[in-house]
Amino acid sequence: MIQIKTILFATDLSKNSAYAFYYAVHLAKRDEAKIIILHVVEPLPRMLVSFEDFDHQVAKDRWEETVKKFKEKIQDVSVKVDARTGISSVDLISDILIRPGLPAEEILKVAGEESCDVIVLGNHSKGFFGQKHLGSVSKSVLQGSQKPVFLVPLPTGDAEIELDLNVMESKPTQKRGNGS
Repeated sequence: MIQIKTILFATDLSKNSAYAFYYAVHLAKRDEAKIIILHVVEPLPRMLVSFEDFDHQVAKDRWEETVKKFKEKIQDVSVKVDARTGISSVDLISDILIRPGLPAEEILKVAGEESCDVIVLGNHSKGFFGQKHLGSVSKSVLQGSQKPVFLVPLPTGDAEIELDLNVMESKPTQKRGNGS
């Protein structure tokens, strides 16, 4: 059995990805591994992007602010998970990456670049009339990965997930890992 040293936790900041973070933390704690958190921001359609220098600077400034807000939101999720599990995920997280691109492509790219041993992500898509199926990102990662993929479905029934991820709040930022 291969020892897990580095876990890539890919998040879309949805309720289910927060639930999947519990599993990433548990795996990391069990195997004394580090977690790299990845959030991918899909690019804007070309028709919304201007190529003027001024507009480029505004887009760059907005990107930096967006990255800051996403990192704050991820840290907020981490604090909430810590409170519920009693495990400090702060010590387990080695990096938080926010990348522009297509989610499945970036997940696979980062898994290779960072020499991750396993990929953890949540699956929350529902098909026509609520029939469960794999989301396109989950399916693409499963098909394209050379690494094991731990896919966490959203629990059914009365499972308690009290992580409100829909509100981006400004909170003091704690430095985490070498990528913060």
